[in-house]
Amino acid sequence: MTVPELLNQPAVLKTLTQRQIDQLSTARFTLTDILKELEKPGRDPRPEFQSVRYDQRVQTLQDLQEGMRLEGVITNVTPFGAFVDIGVHQDGLVHISQLADRFVSDPHSVVQTGQIVQVRVLEVDTHRKRIALSMKSIN
Repeated sequence: MTVPELLNQPAVLKTLTQRQIDQLSTARFTLTDILKELEKPGRDPRPEFQSVRYDQRVQTLQDLQEGMRLEGVITNVTPFGAFVDIGVHQDGLVHISQLADRFVSDPHSVVQTGQIVQVRVLEVDTHRKRIALSMKSIN
């Protein structure tokens, strides 16, 4: 019996021996969890997706001003900080020293890729196309 066949006949799972389950290359607990979720039609087991609400006034680098508070999403975490997409086609950098009001030795302990964050614009260098951001006293 294949996994798709088993999913169409959930009662068969209870009658399978361990040897038969081993041949499926999927653990019994995994199959049980899958079947439980499939018993709930119309329910999506994935967590609710949250999208970023970019500030509509900010479209380009020139629209940014020091002190602005914006919402963004972490696009990359590095040993020296985190890059944040704030909707201007140029990610800003939150330096490790600006990630929190406390000492941070590892940026991964504070943020992760895909996380939605609130940031404050510290500096905008339009010539070098760099944006310095801070998360201190924001979250």
